[in-house]
Amino acid sequence: MNTHTIAPRIFGIFFLISFLSYGIGSGLVESVVNVPNFLSTISNNQSTIIVGILLMTIIHTIVNIGLAVIMHPILKTFNSSISYGYLSATITSTVIVAIGGLFLLLLLPLSDAYVRLVASDASNLNTIGFLLKKAGFYSYQIGMAIWGVGGWLLCSLLYKSKLVPRLITICGFIGYIIFIAGTILELFGYNVGVIMSIPAALFEISLSIWLIVKGFNISQLIALD
Repeated sequence: MNTHTIAPRIFGIFFLISFLSYGIGSGLVESVVNVPNFLSTISNNQSTIIVGILLMTIIHTIVNIGLAVIMHPILKTFNSSISYGYLSATITSTVIVAIGGLFLLLLLPLSDAYVRLVASDASNLNTIGFLLKKAGFYSYQIGMAIWGVGGWLLCSLLYKSKLVPRLITICGFIGYIIFIAGTILELFGYNVGVIMSIPAALFEISLSIWLIVKGFNISQLIALD
């Protein structure tokens, strides 16, 4: 029972850390690279870039994979196949997103090369910088689409198991469908991803707070034992 009551609270804490680490990290990076002629300014903001990417790759990766691993022993009791699917989707999406962060890290040496060249010789580096930014963007969108699929699998397990109120999981179902659609639309050039991620984000925050405060449904935990 101890493991079954502690695990959901750790999951909730990790979920919030994952959400905040990537959000803060990407905000730091975007504050530097989403400006005109960004290659010329990166060298003066290396610390901001590095801290942001550490949050996006190391911290986010550890807690994101960790939360799925922590929950797996409990969730597989209700449906082993779906639980392994959720674990696999979480790991896959997290690795893809981390790779996107590494693409952005390559902007640092590119910026160093840029400042050593005169403007007429730096046009090719601007193109490479643009491509690295796009690679990070596409990695994020694809990774998040897979994350959305994993979230849908998680919701199906939570709904079946009744470990949390079904109203929360229904909101999760709806939120992740909207979220996945938003990531796909972003790939087609429609700038709607942020707005369409709000329902899923609200679900993740609500679920995290519920698990930290309430934990799982005790009657269902007793049934496991």
